[in-house]
Amino acid sequence: MYTILEKEVLAPSVVRFWIEAPAVARKRRPGQFVIVRIDERGERIPLTIADADPHRGAISLVVQAVGKSTSKLNALERGAALADVAGPLGQPTRIQPGSSVCCIGGGIGAAVAYPIAAGVRALGGTVAAIIGARTRDLVILEDEMHRVATPCIVTTDDGSYGNHGLVTDALETLIDGGYVFDEVVAVGPLPMMRAVCDVTRPLGIKTIVSLNPIMIDGTGMCGGCRVTVGGEQKFVCVDGPEFDGHRVDFGELAARLRAYRDQETLALERYRADAT
Repeated sequence: MYTILEKEVLAPSVVRFWIEAPAVARKRRPGQFVIVRIDERGERIPLTIADADPHRGAISLVVQAVGKSTSKLNALERGAALADVAGPLGQPTRIQPGSSVCCIGGGIGAAVAYPIAAGVRALGGTVAAIIGARTRDLVILEDEMHRVATPCIVTTDDGSYGNHGLVTDALETLIDGGYVFDEVVAVGPLPMMRAVCDVTRPLGIKTIVSLNPIMIDGTGMCGGCRVTVGGEQKFVCVDGPEFDGHRVDFGELAARLRAYRDQETLALERYRADAT
């Protein structure tokens, strides 16, 4: 069993947990993830390891409640335990020492972008960060990003906080202002990642995206997380989760993410009805 050591609400429907998982905390590297189950009959939920404390034997997971399983997970309190925390899984981020990187996190994607930004900084690189959200209440991990990135720009769709606009607007401003990046890392909703790639492609800037498709076993056996990259089939759980964004078939991936939307909506409605 994996005990919840801390729980903190970061934004509406977004919770940060610190979970006791000593082996994962020792081995985890930026970009990797775990698959958790609440109980023996629970759905397997892939979550990026947002941070780790090897001395404490704990990992940090940031969870947005979007369906039944994530809502049930976020309802747990400190002292509760998860049945499974399997990992670390996936390929770690390939960080070149001393590189200049722009890390972009849209919404919950900031929880994935942050450990990558921290990893670049730890290897002597320079980091600029852009955090995007629909509105001020949904901005997360701003303080953490400020500690590892200069500048750290916040954008909101409605202009309620930071810069009024999209993350692509901020990226273009940085580039026009003379910032030169060896690489851009974009994590967030598919339309956002695709839009970032549309900005960087004509400029020839290497762009990495972290994908989070439907995933079951996390070992490449089920094939549920397959994605087309450069015309080839890849499995996000073992080949990723990070890929060259200029080569990802975003249209195909978006269609697969919608495959079980009706069932997911029904399961959430039943969960909420049972809870009330």
